[in-house]
Amino acid sequence: MNLSDLGDRIVILGPSNSGKSTLADAIARKRGLQAVHLDLLFHLPNTDWEQRPRDEFIALHDSAIAGERWVMDGNYSVCMPQRLRRATGLILLDISTASSLLRYFRRTLFEKDRLGALEGGRDSVKWDMIHHIAVTTPKNRKKYQAMFEELALPKLRLSSLRAIKQCFRDWGLTPN
Repeated sequence: MNLSDLGDRIVILGPSNSGKSTLADAIARKRGLQAVHLDLLFHLPNTDWEQRPRDEFIALHDSAIAGERWVMDGNYSVCMPQRLRRATGLILLDISTASSLLRYFRRTLFEKDRLGALEGGRDSVKWDMIHHIAVTTPKNRKKYQAMFEELALPKLRLSSLRAIKQCFRDWGLTPN
């Protein structure tokens, strides 16, 4: 599949710490699309990942999907139906739970200026996040795979870190 086959409104889904923000940023730079990181809309800046009020998040999300050219990373099922209705393409990252956990610890402990980080925020290792990755994500993986199979959009499933790296090479993308 060519990157252009996914159109001008691309949704990237996948487990926490699978590389969604990095891929979204690289695609945005390559295609001239706006990168929208849903974590930044869902959480308040200058916090340790404090959530916005739900209505405020949904309003920010719906405003972002109203644009004509974007690549959006993040799951947030509360507003996924309207996002997928606007999308022209979908990428599902489906890396292992172990890889997600390792990437979580690495980014939280060592990557202070990483893509998708909160402006003025601070990262810290949280038991809630470890639980989310280890317990909730495997259940969501099945739900996202079933949804992926049902959607008629142009779509691509990348099922390992190696497949994601190959996608970067094939599409001439560079991580920031």
